[in-house]
Amino acid sequence: MASLLASDIHCNLPGLSVLEIAGSDATTFLQGQLSNDVRRASTTAWQYTSYNSPKGRMLATLILWGDEGGGYRALIPGELAEPVRKRLAMYVLRSKVTVTDRSASQARLGLAGPTAHVIVRELWGEAPAQGQVRRHGAACVLGLAADRFLVIAPEQDGPALRARFAQHAQAASADTWQWLAIRAGVPVITTATQDLFVAQAANLDALSGISFDKGCYTGQEIIARTQYLGRLKERMYVWHSDAQAIAPGTRLYSAVFGDQACGTVVNAAQAPNGGIDLLAVVQTAAAQANDVRLGSPEGPFLARLELPYELPEAVAPARPKL
Repeated sequence: MASLLASDIHCNLPGLSVLEIAGSDATTFLQGQLSNDVRRASTTAWQYTSYNSPKGRMLATLILWGDEGGGYRALIPGELAEPVRKRLAMYVLRSKVTVTDRSASQARLGLAGPTAHVIVRELWGEAPAQGQVRRHGAACVLGLAADRFLVIAPEQDGPALRARFAQHAQAASADTWQWLAIRAGVPVITTATQDLFVAQAANLDALSGISFDKGCYTGQEIIARTQYLGRLKERMYVWHSDAQAIAPGTRLYSAVFGDQACGTVVNAAQAPNGGIDLLAVVQTAAAQANDVRLGSPEGPFLARLELPYELPEAVAPARPKL
């Protein structure tokens, strides 16, 4: 997929927090809490994953990778960091695990654009491919895509890194970074959308954020039932609106469903060419009818944009054994 940007940008991302999950039982503990197979996250590979309620609804989406100390680091929206940290800590019990917010000591930087990989390579000698993590001294570089990279480094190194990025790329806001995630079809759960969506509805399966063979974890029964009983009737899509502002959690409507809401906005950001691009979980019948409106049945029309990945085919409902 070609870069959506005409030139390279760099962003400071203070709205992201870094949680450290450490201790000799960290892998076993997280394996019972998160939707993905934690054993596949390592010091050289990151993964999308979700933290879910017992009812199978997402409480947070995370980017998870392995720490050199044998534990893990997770990126999560700052507004959810402390609630999620507290909730995870409640379930530690006798496990040898600590959950700590390390954001104050970590710079969080984004680099994106058509030659972002060249910039990373010039600075550190190599650019991680999508899904890879590379360490360069105390800095950690995550390859989100061929044209997007996250850099996590000690806070004291942040000014120097930003100065080096500025030699090659234009400064941009965190909103631009959010817009890139929206166009990449990557949902970010926030306070407004906690406990609303099962993971597949927000395309976590298409993003390899769910393991269906790892065993039990919080919310697993509902997520598995959704997968194998063919009960998924909504999906997340990318949309565009000429509205000036759209808040996460805004309800969507369609003539297919009359006065009943048919979807919910997950994330929204200003599009460079005007209007708002957004991710929204919508009933597939409404999406296929290409008739989705913002806020009310008479609200502004949403234009559906193309997702940058294929959605898994619906699983036929399992037949009961006779």
